Amino acid sequence: MKLATLKDGSRDGQLVVVSRDLTLAHYATGIASRLQQVLDDWGFMSPQLQDLYDAVNTGRARHSFPFDPSMCMAPLPRAYQWADGSAYLNHVELVRKARNAEVPESFYTDPLMYQGGSDDFLGPTDDVVVPSEAMGIDFEAEIAVITGDVRMGATPDQALDGIRLVMLANDVSLRNLIPAELAKGFGFFQSKPATAFSPVAVTLDEIGEAWQDGRVHLALQSSWNGRKVGLCDAGPEMTFHFGQLIAHIAKTRNVRAGSIVGSGTVSNKGVEKNGHMDWPKGYSCIAEKRCIETIQTGQPYTEFMKFGDTIRIEMKGLDGRSLFGAIDQEIVSTAGRPKEAPVSLVKPQQGGAPDEPRPEQEASED
Repeated sequence: MKLATLKDGSRDGQLVVVSRDLTLAHYATGIASRLQQVLDDWGFMSPQLQDLYDAVNTGRARHSFPFDPSMCMAPLPRAYQWADGSAYLNHVELVRKARNAEVPESFYTDPLMYQGGSDDFLGPTDDVVVPSEAMGIDFEAEIAVITGDVRMGATPDQALDGIRLVMLANDVSLRNLIPAELAKGFGFFQSKPATAFSPVAVTLDEIGEAWQDGRVHLALQSSWNGRKVGLCDAGPEMTFHFGQLIAHIAKTRNVRAGSIVGSGTVSNKGVEKNGHMDWPKGYSCIAEKRCIETIQTGQPYTEFMKFGDTIRIEMKGLDGRSLFGAIDQEIVSTAGRPKEAPVSLVKPQQGGAPDEPRPEQEASED
């Protein structure tokens, strides 16, 4: 089934069931008003929601109405926990290679994770509000899961059983704030503003055969200012699957229902072409593009996002239809919307952009 939360002026919104083709919705009133209620009592409430979902899809639900993603909050508007990993080690390898640094051997056996803010998520079409372009605004196209209860010490296989729902994420990063924060030794904080999630969260059966071994084997598409910049395969190159990420969290604590766990930037390896490396599937964050440019030419030239820029993140299922709906956002200043949107996506400059930090200063492994 597919679930969403509609804006109603409250902090937690109203839970709705959404049709498989994302055209219709139906309030879950009488079953649950909020998604957290369902996660807390999944065994009892999810079968009732499934019955309603079946009724919506077969035209038997009397009070269905057109589904409008612009009215959506995040499926879980605030959560008990938001923990984001870096499960695609190709991303880490690119960042390290651009710095002329080696990837520590432990990175291949022990997942990288950070704990982000979970009190204020963005809806799929909400603006990304940032104080300054100088902060280095970047998108990050990711996959995320919402868990039920997972006990401390759970194995990766046991942790997989705790996954309730899957969705997409835009884990916004302010790249130019990251170096100073990491230098303190405590990790990300101000450099990670509110994360946005797809209009709907779906149960594993909706993903079908594309869900294998704790991974989503589908392409994740990123379009920046209307131009497709990434069509990355989210499956085979995910080094740590979601069960391993959840088990990593559960090593020393219980993971409670309503926890959200992210994959980190979806990333694919390059291929050798005519004697040099090429990345035909593109990228899921600008920092990775800049690292690729550094590897290829010695320096980056793609600038970070500007006010008025847009980012669209979407994944299509095996049937060719949008699986989660699209994250479709605009970058906006705290002072308000710009009068004119930027004309070009990338502004190449001979010798790179002199006013931007080198990738070894700006990049991070998330």
